[in-house]
Amino acid sequence: MLDERKLDVLRAIVEDYVATHEPVGSKTLVDRHNLGVSPATVRNDMAALEEEGYITQPHTSAGRIPTDAGYRLFVDKLSTVKTLSPAEKKAIASFLTGAVDLDDVVRRTVRLLAQITRQVAIVQYPTLTRSHVRHVEVVTMTPKRLLLVLITSAGRVEQRIVESPGEVDERLVSDLRSRLNTALAGQRLSEAADSLATVTETFAPTDRPLVAAIVTTLLEAFTDEGEQRIAVGGAANLTRYGDDFERNVKPVLEALEEHVILLKLLGEATNPQTLTVRIGHENPYEELATTSVIATAYGSRSEALATLGIVGPTHMDYPSTMGAVRAVARYVSQILADS
Repeated sequence: MLDERKLDVLRAIVEDYVATHEPVGSKTLVDRHNLGVSPATVRNDMAALEEEGYITQPHTSAGRIPTDAGYRLFVDKLSTVKTLSPAEKKAIASFLTGAVDLDDVVRRTVRLLAQITRQVAIVQYPTLTRSHVRHVEVVTMTPKRLLLVLITSAGRVEQRIVESPGEVDERLVSDLRSRLNTALAGQRLSEAADSLATVTETFAPTDRPLVAAIVTTLLEAFTDEGEQRIAVGGAANLTRYGDDFERNVKPVLEALEEHVILLKLLGEATNPQTLTVRIGHENPYEELATTSVIATAYGSRSEALATLGIVGPTHMDYPSTMGAVRAVARYVSQILADS
């Protein structure tokens, strides 16, 4: 275990390196930080931190830089999530409040998150299986064609065309709409299939073919395998890596093109109340070994709808970035709850 003085030295090294992207020397630490000890003591502390694997010396006669372990200790013990200012909170709220539908919410969120963190932003669309049924609408389009609309608690809208075996009776459509909403409203989509099981049998035999077609279409919508959608923005922020494109930036760009990778990175963030931070080699993909991922879920306090987060270099401003990710997730949660 490191004593408080060595932890203060590590905190100072991380903060300086994040600010300057230059190795930090003992003289710099003494000049910039009120550590209350002599340069010789700081040098001894730095030697101990290096021996423990928290900092490293990239070049002979150079200062020190944090390792993945050093950043991890900083995030876990030494930093506090930065609270956004009232002006920043107001800006986030006003930017997101004008969204007209779920797609607009996601587009605005990914742009906002990329801008305020200056990292690559990733936002997962709310998944159907985690949502609840808000409303089912059945609309007659032609005498033999119906439009089925499923609206979820996350604001997601699924539309399907249903062909009728015969001409549609408007009274049947009205009755069907009413019974479907009675059976499904408020139900979680992953559990709604059970509520649909007996709906067909409640109609007259002559109406059951159309009702069965509607029920089958709803079941298909509930289990849609194409629902794992994400939006990515701010890839230009990777230029902050510097000039070493081939070694650092190019592999990251290629990994970001694989949505399966991004979904796995976000997948561990399942609780809207907590932040998940993966640093450097903690990431499951070697291409992302020079990056950190900060993610959280959004939704209600008791249930997550989906996840959002950022990918950026390990030498990021963790307190500010963590604060921004948390704040944006909370605003998105509130907007979806109020929509």
